[in-house]
Amino acid sequence: MIRFVTSLLASVALCAALPWQAHAEIDVTRLKGVIETAVESDYPRLDALYKDIHAHPEIAFQEVKTAARLAAEMRGLGFDVTEQVGKTGVVAIYRNGDGPTIMVRTELDALPMEEKTGLPYASRDKTSWNGRETFVAHSCGHDIHMASWVGTAKTLVSLKDQWHGTLMFIAQPAEEIGSGAKAMLADGLFTRFPKPDFAFALHDGPGPYGFIFYRVGIGSSNSDSLAITFHGRGGHGAAPQQTIDPVVIAARFVLDVQSVISREKDPTEFGVVSIGAIHGGTAENIIPDDVRLFGTIRSYKPEVRTRMLAGIERTANAAAAMSGAPAPDIKITEGAKAVMNDPGVVATAEKVLKVAFGDRFRTSPPGTPSEDFSEFVNAGVPSMFFNIGVYEPERVAAARDGSGPPLPSNHSPLFAPVPKPTIETGVTAMTLAVLSAFDRHARGE
Repeated sequence: MIRFVTSLLASVALCAALPWQAHAEIDVTRLKGVIETAVESDYPRLDALYKDIHAHPEIAFQEVKTAARLAAEMRGLGFDVTEQVGKTGVVAIYRNGDGPTIMVRTELDALPMEEKTGLPYASRDKTSWNGRETFVAHSCGHDIHMASWVGTAKTLVSLKDQWHGTLMFIAQPAEEIGSGAKAMLADGLFTRFPKPDFAFALHDGPGPYGFIFYRVGIGSSNSDSLAITFHGRGGHGAAPQQTIDPVVIAARFVLDVQSVISREKDPTEFGVVSIGAIHGGTAENIIPDDVRLFGTIRSYKPEVRTRMLAGIERTANAAAAMSGAPAPDIKITEGAKAVMNDPGVVATAEKVLKVAFGDRFRTSPPGTPSEDFSEFVNAGVPSMFFNIGVYEPERVAAARDGSGPPLPSNHSPLFAPVPKPTIETGVTAMTLAVLSAFDRHARGE
């Protein structure tokens, strides 16, 4: 750590004339160079952190070792750290005079799935999840986020003569199940600690590294989880006439529910129903009594969501009724809300990031996955959520024009970001975004 701070302060000294006074324009190009030099100097430490977290992932609300590792990193930087907020969450506060409180969020959790990347630092860890043993993998990229989060904190602390206010860096558990943000808020995140004036978060994805994608307004989807148990009457597979086959009922529903999307929802509006798991039966010649089915429902607008949920429930009941089966047990659980990016916060960061990244800083449509970062936004914190790419630009271009294979996306067992340029972009972009918000406050805007 001493080596990092020393090298960064040396870089800052070379650029001592950085124009960062209240009422002066930020020299973005020069500042970006200072940040990049610092990140390059300390990258070996960030790389080691990233690969250790990647190799030893932990799932929702089990992120004990991951949280402890990040807490230790932040204490080493001089942050006041509180652990076990919202069960396994971490809150790190760094006060640097009067000014706004700016929050930067990362996620801690991984996914209950097997990694198949073949990387030398691939995860082989297992855990217990919903009563069964499972592999665990950082196939959503939260390990990239954590390394970028630590790198951003290091950089901002070393540039503390350039800003005034409070940094609030939070490491949130259980993003993958949409419960971590709520747990932290319920545990007093905005009462035990300062309520932020602004907040930022990023997410990686299968775009070209070095690129940043953003949007104003809707940034992600609403999420609902679906659980249905179809009831039948079990019996011998060779005598189906003596049974009511719940496997057939479930299969019919999986196909028919897509008509809710294609025929009941306005085709110009976003909506998705995906069935991710079906459980039923024990042997090839036994028709089971019940089949359980699990899925996810995504939408942007409340009125579209309401129409979809009604159609899904009606379709499930109809599938059972067609076979003379009892009514199914249907459970739809509301998950994360859509993230709404604040126009003012985005406009402030946009000015700086557009200069820093040029045509590699681009607008994009809203993301179809969901994010419980929305809980912080809905608690009254003006925020910006943006995305960074993880793959070689040439590989991305080849996949898009069909001359190369498709790219593994988040949640694929083959998802394998290129660490160095991805983390460096994350640190540079997030540092500049946070500094833009401090500067906005200094200007009284």
